Amino acid sequence: MESYDVTEWGKPLQRLLRETPAPQGTEVLVRLRYCGVCHSDVHIRDGIMDLGGGKKIVLGERGFKLPLTLGHEPFGSVVAGGPDAGPVAVGSDVVVYPWIGCGTCARCTEGNENLCMAPRNLGLHRPGGFADHLLVAHPRYLVDAAGLDPAYAATLACSGLTAYSAARKLAPIPAPEWVLVIGAGGLGLSVIAALRAMGHERIACADVDAGKLAAAGAAGATALFDSSGDSAIQKARQALAGPIYGAVDLVGTAGTAALALALFRRGGRYVGVGLYGGELPFSISAMIQRGLTLQGSLVGTLAELREVIALAQSGKLKPIPVATRPLSAAGQTLDDLAGGRITGRVVLQMAGA
Repeated sequence: MESYDVTEWGKPLQRLLRETPAPQGTEVLVRLRYCGVCHSDVHIRDGIMDLGGGKKIVLGERGFKLPLTLGHEPFGSVVAGGPDAGPVAVGSDVVVYPWIGCGTCARCTEGNENLCMAPRNLGLHRPGGFADHLLVAHPRYLVDAAGLDPAYAATLACSGLTAYSAARKLAPIPAPEWVLVIGAGGLGLSVIAALRAMGHERIACADVDAGKLAAAGAAGATALFDSSGDSAIQKARQALAGPIYGAVDLVGTAGTAALALALFRRGGRYVGVGLYGGELPFSISAMIQRGLTLQGSLVGTLAELREVIALAQSGKLKPIPVATRPLSAAGQTLDDLAGGRITGRVVLQMAGA
């Protein structure tokens, strides 16, 4: 099998060839056709997660082993199951849920494997989707994606799921009130699509890039403003003519958090998703007096992924712009993401897909 791996932190991906694995126990082997590329893949390749305030997680110091096959938005066809996997639908098209936990802790048994303290996440703890084959721990992590465009379906395992889970944390959203989406990259467009699928229409979007703001408008945001410079809060107030109910921050800097906090009405809700390493600049006393809710949102659950795919299959969840590139372009795509040169989402296409 062919894969593109991190063989040295912060260095270009390397093409590797190895034997195609055979599924053991409950495992299922999937022949991959597409895999989305996420900005978190950039952080993983570089081996550093910035926590803000000069604090960082260095993956090489946390026991992560190389080589590592990136990719956590896999889509493919079932090839075979292990002897304990039970009946598997060979040939069926599936989205693979990548946020796999230990399977036995309290978080896993309550359905929140994405919050497991001993995770087995694909593309980070286990080999991921920048390859033509993938071993999946159990058939329950395979979600039927029949009827969906396969390149778009691949994005639902992370981008679509993360966006939907974050948007749900604002529910129920009062219809007359504004929700602000900060960042109009692929994830921001997915949040707009999720909010629209949930029936909410008063969606504002902030970004520093005019092209990405235009894409947000096309996706269904009804108020747009440039958040660059010292006048971002003033521009937001002019665009919205009042305070906002909630915000989903897909960037995660001190500046984007400050923007949201300045715009909230009492009882406002901030949902943080972006991993750019900022720190929240807020007064605890003001948070209490204004009744604010500050919440992090880490990808989503397997049950939520099933909901996302059902929404997409029903037509309520509209696709975001998706471009395809060959698997060999994985490294260049990470560079383009890091440089802010991608609008929407890029999906890698395997040979013969």
